[in-house]
Amino acid sequence: METLDDILLEADDKMTKCLQFLLQEFTGLRTGKASPSLVENVMVPYYGTPTRLREIAGIATPEARMIVVNSYDPSALPAIEKAILAANLGVTPMNDGRVIRIIIPELSEERRKDLTKVAKRMAEESRVAIRNIRRESNDRIKVLQKDSKITEDERDQALDQIQKDTDTYITKVDDVLAAKEKEMMAV
Repeated sequence: METLDDILLEADDKMTKCLQFLLQEFTGLRTGKASPSLVENVMVPYYGTPTRLREIAGIATPEARMIVVNSYDPSALPAIEKAILAANLGVTPMNDGRVIRIIIPELSEERRKDLTKVAKRMAEESRVAIRNIRRESNDRIKVLQKDSKITEDERDQALDQIQKDTDTYITKVDDVLAAKEKEMMAV
């Protein structure tokens, strides 16, 4: 049997996951500086199994605008190179037979604005997902009250709590977006 606490905890958990997913998505948006997070989640076909790059290679940033990928298995370098190209990250890997070097080019003003638009779209998708969680939770709370499992006062308190959580998480999304925009527009 579903309880009011279950609904509130599940809503908070789902909203937390929305925020975490947005943060993960933002790591893939590149800025003008090198970051291992740009390539670490690229999926590489490794012995017929899609594998995250970070699991089959060491990823380092020896310089501000260079990423070096050092495969634990040198025979995987061509597959890693193809996977990075296929990931459409706007970078070109250079394979010298031992390691793969990725030079991060300077971002033009136009490209920075495009990336900012992408970040805004991602943030809006997160806001919509959070609002959908609110709507679903509210519906479940109303069903509990309709089935006489909770009182009207408990329903109203729970609906208020869900709204407060929604407002909090949407504010967090806005804060994360503002920080990412500032990072992308910094020269």
